[in-house]
Order: sequence, then C-alpha cells, then structure tokens
Amino acid sequence: MNIDGNTVIVEKSAEEVFNFFSKLENFKEIMPENINKFEVDGESFIFGLPGMPEIRLVLKEKTPYSNITLGAASSKLPFTLAADMQEIAKNKTEVKLTFEGDFNPMMAMMIKKPLTKFVDTLSENIGKL
Repeated sequence: MNIDGNTVIVEKSAEEVFNFFSKLENFKEIMPENINKFEVDGESFIFGLPGMPEIRLVLKEKTPYSNITLGAASSKLPFTLAADMQEIAKNKTEVKLTFEGDFNPMMAMMIKKPLTKFVDTLSENIGKL
C-alpha cells in the first residue's frame, strides 16, 4: 500500500529542512494536534494518537539534503515513511511524504483512510514550517 502526501513548499533551504528532520524531536511539531504521546529514544520515537495503537518509528536512512526515511520498529506491520526534499530555489524546498506498507488486503482496507489523513496532516504541517 502506497500513500503519497501532497507536495508542499517550505521557505527554507534543503539543508535546513534536512537538519530539521534529522532531529527526531522535531517531528512533534508536525504531528496532528490531538497527539497524546510523543517520546524520543535515541534513533527512534514513539507516538500515540486517539483510537490508534502507539507506533514506534526508527530512523532507517538519511541522504543529506534530499531524503529522510523512517520505518516501523516492529516487523509485524512493516512500513516506511519517507520525506523527499528538493531545493527549487534559494531558501525554497519542495517536500513530499511517501508512506509504503506491506499489509494484507483486510488490514490495508481498514487503515488506508486514517493513514491518508495522517500523511496529509503531516504534509500540511510541514508547509507551515
């Protein structure tokens, strides 16, 4: 299952955006307002939203100034959330989130709508940085 977030423009350089995402505690700033738990632990963080189980994301990959990829800490629900960055002008960067998960069809059907809303909210909040 793939979910592509909207491409947003951030009034910062790709380096600034990359550095922002490299500090996992900064992800709290782009989370939905109704977040009820957010804790950073080394190269991972855990967050909780009402009506959903808590999710731990681990920093999987970093490509300077162009990509940060987070992945599920548990192999029970394998997925990644990638932020791709492309500087389009000085202090102007396009950011696009992509969610990729390997779920059975029943699970995919149940979680597609809330996950799409979550990715859209993250994208919208990134645009406010």
